[in-house]
Amino acid sequence: MSGDVSQKTERSAAQRDIQSHVRMLRADLERRWSSASGRVHEISRYALLPAGKLLRPLLLLESARAVGGASPAVVSAALGVEYLHVGSLVHDDVIDNDELRRGRPSVLARNGVADAIVTGDALLLTMFVALTECVDHGVPAAAVLEAVRVLAEAGVDLCRGQAMESDMVGNLDCGLDRYLTMIGLKTGALFRGACHSGALLGGGSPAQVQLMARFGEHLGLAFQIHDDLLSYIADSEVLGKPTASDVTNRRPTYPVLIAYQVAGPADRARLELALSGQLSETDAYGLMKELLDTTGALALTRERAAHEVRLATGCLADLPGEDGVAVLAAIAESSINRER
Repeated sequence: MSGDVSQKTERSAAQRDIQSHVRMLRADLERRWSSASGRVHEISRYALLPAGKLLRPLLLLESARAVGGASPAVVSAALGVEYLHVGSLVHDDVIDNDELRRGRPSVLARNGVADAIVTGDALLLTMFVALTECVDHGVPAAAVLEAVRVLAEAGVDLCRGQAMESDMVGNLDCGLDRYLTMIGLKTGALFRGACHSGALLGGGSPAQVQLMARFGEHLGLAFQIHDDLLSYIADSEVLGKPTASDVTNRRPTYPVLIAYQVAGPADRARLELALSGQLSETDAYGLMKELLDTTGALALTRERAAHEVRLATGCLADLPGEDGVAVLAAIAESSINRER
């Protein structure tokens, strides 16, 4: 009984830390983007604010704390990860022609293709400016330089993952291994980069830095697999983006590929039809949702996401920053228990 009470106390403390640090990050983000100075700045502010979950900045911040570093010194770098993330989302909406983002018109829908591309580019480049500010707060220049390399490589991996996803459109034979490689690049790379660079900036040892990188990689897979699930168990208003987007864009996501793997010939043919582009959006989404339920793919997807979370939290043992570790464990747990 005392163990259960202790765990509940630790979780409560971790949740308070999360809320406190997210408020701090939001306040700093608001301050940095408080006034408009030109079109690109104004559109960037629209894309960034009001802020989303700030998960990736939080991961960088807590990774620094988990290896014994001080979080105030790396706040600018944490926000830099958000610039990279939001810039990539602006570009994603151009690629997918999505008109809804975070429950309101996307930059694409509000400002058009040209401004969306330019704004996405500007946000990606602003990441580097934010990273270099860490030197002014006492972080060794060598660590900042290495963090720049890590996050630049994560950005390139994100692009590689996007290109792989485009190649997989409509292809139910691509297989789960290739899909996992793709999301490891498109989503996992930025999670890994945030944790890896946070540990570097926090002064972690090489072994600790590698543990944090692996934590981020497994967490990124869990997050994306659960995200794939949300398209079929949440509604657009809660999710903040169209639930039918994956089907409309003929993307074979994790639950779809699991369903195809376990389905018999008749259901495989129906899955192919749902992803063929021949049906209306409503009919295709309805058919896909039905098949994911009847094949048991939704339950199997939940199981794989939970497996990735276990692998992630296994990387946190023996790290010196107990408070940061507790927050990271709480983030991992919540990544597969969220509605958006």
